[in-house]
Amino acid sequence: MKAAVYDQPGGPEVFRYEDVPDPEPRPGQVLVRVEAISIEGGDTLNRAGGVVVSAPHVVGYQCAGTVLAAGEGVTRFREGDRVVTVGPYGSHAELRAVPERSCWAIPPSLSTEVAACVPIAFGTAGDALFEFGRLQPGETALVHAGASGVGIAAIQLAKRGGARVLATASDDERLERLAALGLDHGINYRTHDFVDEVRRLTDGAGADVVLESVGGRNLEASLRCLAYRGRCISIGDAGRERGLAIDVSPLRGGNQQLAGYFLGAELLHGERAYQAIAGHLADLAAGTLRVVIDRRYPLQDAGAAHGYIESRRAFGRVLLLP
Repeated sequence: MKAAVYDQPGGPEVFRYEDVPDPEPRPGQVLVRVEAISIEGGDTLNRAGGVVVSAPHVVGYQCAGTVLAAGEGVTRFREGDRVVTVGPYGSHAELRAVPERSCWAIPPSLSTEVAACVPIAFGTAGDALFEFGRLQPGETALVHAGASGVGIAAIQLAKRGGARVLATASDDERLERLAALGLDHGINYRTHDFVDEVRRLTDGAGADVVLESVGGRNLEASLRCLAYRGRCISIGDAGRERGLAIDVSPLRGGNQQLAGYFLGAELLHGERAYQAIAGHLADLAAGTLRVVIDRRYPLQDAGAAHGYIESRRAFGRVLLLP
């Protein structure tokens, strides 16, 4: 099979497009012909500095396609089924072998490209807001990186849940586009201090739930946005600023909380998160939620696609097509 591979982490230029051995499905796994790859934020972080499990290495969390074969013991899927899959690596390729419990059936009316964008973004956003953030109707949610895949999912889900939705982005044009997805107030973090803006927009009260994906000093500042009994859910380090010590003692005075969230861990602990993602797929098929696809690149141009994402100009998902 063809794949976008590299031997050592680095910039987007480390990618090569070449032949690698076809994977074989082990017991409990399905072999999928990949038709659409959604590049996740973690894919770019892993390519830049993550663990290389083999050389050459195939990076990538999420993709969708058609089942070609099922290993021994597989019961949920059979040859010809369309599925979307997640895993720690291996999406940037023409074929992928993954456990059946890491696959979701794609509803008949949903395109494979749209389905490829769903589990990580919508699963993370929904869990962080409601399962861990306990967002309630009438509360205020602040979503960082509003134009990202998780951000666009979170804005829609928070609005549907009856919340007032604030979001940050790096330019006014993208914030204006988010209004059609349910954004109530956008904050351009390049021209405004988002802490001051959140306080201003909430008459000093602050945000009840903050969905924080940037990390570092942005996470530290986000804690200052919290309302009384507010909850900040940390879901990533897109700003690549790790290791910053954060003093959480000020949270005690406002009975506030800081929690971390990782979808992969939740999927390992029971069926709840798996079924929630199946629900998001059904809602997208019904048209009550939307996926926004910014650009599509051929798989051989994986380096250009990663570079575009890292330019922070993308609005929504960027796909690779084998």
